[in-house]
Formats: sequence, C-alpha cells, structure tokens
Amino acid sequence: HDTSAIDCVDCLYAEYSEGQHIKDSLSASNIPSRDQYLTMSPTVLHFRAESKPLEHRSAVTPTIAKKLVEAGYEVHVERSQLSIFADSEYEGTGAKLVPTGSWTEAPKEHIVIGLKELPEEDFPLKHVHVQFAHCYKGQGGWDKVLSRFPKGRGTLLDLEFLEDEQGRRVAAFGYHAGFAGAALALMAWSHQLVHGKDSALAGVTPYENEGLLIADVKKAIEAGKAKGGRLPRVLVIGALGRCGRGAVDLCVKAGVEEILKWDLPETSAKPGPYQEIIESDVFVNCIYLSAKIPPFIDQASLASPNRRLSVVCDVSCDTTNPNNPIPIYDINTTFDKPTVPVKLSAEANDLPLSVISIDHLPSLLPREASEAFSSALLPSLLQLNDWKTARVWQQAEKLFKDKCATLPEGAIDTHAELLASQS
Repeated sequence: HDTSAIDCVDCLYAEYSEGQHIKDSLSASNIPSRDQYLTMSPTVLHFRAESKPLEHRSAVTPTIAKKLVEAGYEVHVERSQLSIFADSEYEGTGAKLVPTGSWTEAPKEHIVIGLKELPEEDFPLKHVHVQFAHCYKGQGGWDKVLSRFPKGRGTLLDLEFLEDEQGRRVAAFGYHAGFAGAALALMAWSHQLVHGKDSALAGVTPYENEGLLIADVKKAIEAGKAKGGRLPRVLVIGALGRCGRGAVDLCVKAGVEEILKWDLPETSAKPGPYQEIIESDVFVNCIYLSAKIPPFIDQASLASPNRRLSVVCDVSCDTTNPNNPIPIYDINTTFDKPTVPVKLSAEANDLPLSVISIDHLPSLLPREASEAFSSALLPSLLQLNDWKTARVWQQAEKLFKDKCATLPEGAIDTHAELLASQS
C-alpha cells in the first residue's frame, strides 16, 4: 500500500525481463508492455488546496477541471475552505474531491499543482510540483525551498518561468496584481489624508468582482479629494507589461486623471533615483526584476523638500531580493495589515509614507484572477500527460536542474542524490 502503481509496474517488468521465456510468455498472453501499461493509465493531476492565509485563488476553476477530465485526465481537487470556488462547484465536472492536504500521501506519479509556495516544512518532496516557488532569484531562504525537491527526487516546474516560443509567459497573474495593487494604493492615499498619518489602512477582504472594487476605490478617491483639494498623481513603472496595464486600467476606471506611464525608455534614459516618483502622490512598481539596477527611490531622495509621495505599492514585491530597487522597507504586508510605515530621515518633510508589499495581490479579485490564469494555462496543462517531451515543460525542467546545480554545498545530503533526481 505504500508503493505507487508505477513502482509496482517497474518492479514487475524488471523481474519478468530477466527470463526470456517469461518475456515470451508475456507476449503470447497479450499482457501489455510497461510503456503500453503507462499509456493505458490516465495521468492524475492533483490540485492542492492553498495554505497561505487569505489566499482565495485556485489553480483550477471548475470550468477548466471539466475540460481536463474531458481530455482524458484524472483530476483530483482538494477540498478547500479558503478557495473562492466552493467544493460544490466541482460537482458534475468529473473531478474527484479529495481531502485537504492529501497531496503529501498521493502516489509519486501524480502531478501536484498549486499556486503559492508550500508550507515551510523540511520533508523531501517526491512529486512533480507545478507552482510558483519563488526560489530562483536569490530570495531569502531560496536554497532551503529548492533543496527539498532533489532531496526527495521530486521536480519543480515553476509557473513563473513557463514561456511560449516567443519567450513570453504562457500564464500570469500580473494584470490582476497591478489592478489590485493600484486599488489599495489609492485607498491608502485617501486614508492618510482623511484620517491622518497615525492611522493605518484597515484590513481588506476579497471582492466578488471588479465592479465592487472600483466602486470602493472611487468612493475613497472622492473622500481624499474633498480633504486634500485635488486628485492624486500616480506614476506606474512597468506600465507596458501585464502588471502595469492592470495598474493603469484601475486608475483610469477609478477616475484618476494624471497618470505617468513609465517603462524601459524612461528608466533607461537616466539612472534612478527619480525625482518624478518623489513628486507623485502614489508610485506603483510593476517591473520584472532580473538584474541589479539603480534604486528608483532611497532615503536620500525621500528627503527632498518637494516630496509629495505618500504611498508606494511594490507589486513586484522583491522584498528579500538583494537587488530590490525600492530599498526603503524589508517586510511583506498582508491583506490584514496592507501597509507598513516608512521611517524617514530627519531631513524629510512631515508627510507620511506607507508601503504596500502584498505578495498575492490578485487574491483581492480571486474569482476573476483564477479564471483568467487557469484559462491561459490550460494549453500547457493539456501537455502534462507527456510533459517530458513538451517544449514548455522541458524548458521548465531544464531551468530546475540548472538552479539545483547552484545549490550551496551541504544543501542536499549528497551530490549523487542531486544527480539521481535529474536522471
């Protein structure tokens, strides 16, 4: 009972193949070969429940679960009290509802799919995992996260790095991250004006749809305008990407009139820090950080007497990345406590400054974000039955192996263990 079906098949055919007369007998009896047996067995996709607090998104919507079943996959969906999709919504899709957290006991040939990182545990990981792991760019604790896979001879196929033939990400939450981040930033701007610098923005809960969120943002902006006498000036860096487009769209729909849309041409023209950020009310950072760059703002630039900046939303959220271009904070915030105050130098003016650094912003609109992401990911999911020959998954596996090769000495028990995990 502790052995997976594939292990049993491997053992069976290995033993039988030792004797030619047994092999002949198998052939005569029309017993399928190992490869034929594996082809006959449907690929099992195990969608785990998210464990991160206030994470209401799901890697698979009921609609996509049904399409996977129709394509011949066996789909297991863990029950979840957090997901925006009720367990009952999967009834009639052909998917099997399984207990929360049951992925740890699933046979190792099952492919485990989720969104956010796994709980911080030490046990080795034996499965193929499809998820956002946040351990490929030198984040804090990256080696501990990554080493669990080779320790258990498992594989990480990181969703952040799945690319099509043109090098574009096949699926991303960027649009809704930017949309939600800009919404919270405008709410925080208004809150500071209305309630003063000693009052922090209250916790927020997910919205059922975009319209309800926009209505609340408009209400907040009007309150801020009534107190401050003007609408906010918003600067978005990375405005041409998915994330930046989401931030800009939110600002437009909420009625913001002055939006500075920056991308590579603007940031390449001169190095930071940028006075334009300091002189805006709200700064939304939507870049994809791939290398060290000059900071966009720092304590010295914040001391400018012309500073209007009162809210920074770091949608990119490279909090623990040593190359973070917004080195004025060092913790992630949450939906319970969306903002963290920035301690300014004695030379800075009295205007308060808060940072929003929530690393799962799309969960503010969990249903719409999940539907968009799951639909975009579907063509790649449909290739998981033979993922080792599918280009998008081959590239993800190669990247995993390359990153494992950079693990520090001692991160895994033996070098041979790493090689075994990559064979």
